[in-house]
Amino acid sequence: MTPEPLMREAKELEQTLVSHRRYLHAHAEVGFALTDTVAYVRQALTDMGYAPADCGKAGLVAQVGGKRPGKVFLLRADMDALPIREEAQVAFRCEGGRMHACGHDMHTAMLLGAAGLLKAHEDEIAGTVKLMFQPAEETFEGSHDMIEAGLLKNPDVDAALMMHVMAGMPFAPGTVIVSPPGVSAPAADYFDICVQGAGCHGSMPNTGVDPLTAAAHILIALQEISARELAMGERAVLTVGKMTGGTAANAIPDTATLSGSMRTFDEQTRSYIKERLRQISCGIAASFRAQATVTFGTGCPTLTNNEQLCRCAEQYTAELLGKEMAFSAVALNRGGASKAAGSEDFAYVSQEVPSVMLALAAGQPEKGFAYPQHHPMVQFDEAALANGCAVYAYTAMRWLEEHQ
Repeated sequence: MTPEPLMREAKELEQTLVSHRRYLHAHAEVGFALTDTVAYVRQALTDMGYAPADCGKAGLVAQVGGKRPGKVFLLRADMDALPIREEAQVAFRCEGGRMHACGHDMHTAMLLGAAGLLKAHEDEIAGTVKLMFQPAEETFEGSHDMIEAGLLKNPDVDAALMMHVMAGMPFAPGTVIVSPPGVSAPAADYFDICVQGAGCHGSMPNTGVDPLTAAAHILIALQEISARELAMGERAVLTVGKMTGGTAANAIPDTATLSGSMRTFDEQTRSYIKERLRQISCGIAASFRAQATVTFGTGCPTLTNNEQLCRCAEQYTAELLGKEMAFSAVALNRGGASKAAGSEDFAYVSQEVPSVMLALAAGQPEKGFAYPQHHPMVQFDEAALANGCAVYAYTAMRWLEEHQ
């Protein structure tokens, strides 16, 4: 496989890619409830000659190649949107209180384009490429659900790649930045702390147990974990973003709840903070005669990039796009590895097989793409689609070619 013909073919798909993207954008759906999205992707794959299979609650998997013996390379695109009301003035905006504010419509369109390229070059694939169309990335549930449903088996996956578009980047659209080896996205955990007290009249606090006071002291005490219990190199963020309790100004309620999230860059720190969160919450609640229960909801582990696969991705993207459009995050940070603060549930795949995450520049601030991901005004530059489509296909084919 040589890069020039594939890049030309990707450019020829530009209008198709835009069409896919705009349909998905206008019909944004969230979580696992992707009825229209899955139907659209299934039909597009079927029209190309694929036989897409259901995987988990709302995922799709398709395979291409297999005519020549070899390894298996997985390409992933997430399909879900966010429950955000879109404010960007685009002709194809979604009107249902949902929005592709994180660019997953771009990812899905690019992987559909890559599916077309791979199908056209199927006889050249030295092994098998597995295409993963994933739901519920925003809730950190979809990747794990698909793995549990057999995503990485039959045939067994040997390596995997994901790509994420980024708005507000000072690079030409379609520029690729390869993540550094090691952890590039933190583990994420969501938690609720329910403080049980005993309600009473506000004029007689001695007859009850005030859960609001206990919750307030818990909130303050949790900040001491980062401030006094972690070493300088142990990066973590613990945030309480919601406190609820009570309905009347003259009554002490029965319960109060704190809800928050935490981000950590290694599993040891993650386990330590979760245990300390329980101890502090329960201990402080008890000191105020209340009881605390800590529950953890959806989350994901750290996303770890395989060193060898990072080197391969740097080489392949430079071959395809040229050195002026392909960089490593390490080089851009003058030898340091910049770690993003946003979590990514592709992490579950990275815990099972060698994996790599690529960033795709899709919007320069000076050209009107200044708003960040998850903002109701964010927009992505569709000029990045062809490059992303080609990177998916070329990286998979080159890796399989070199690892027969």
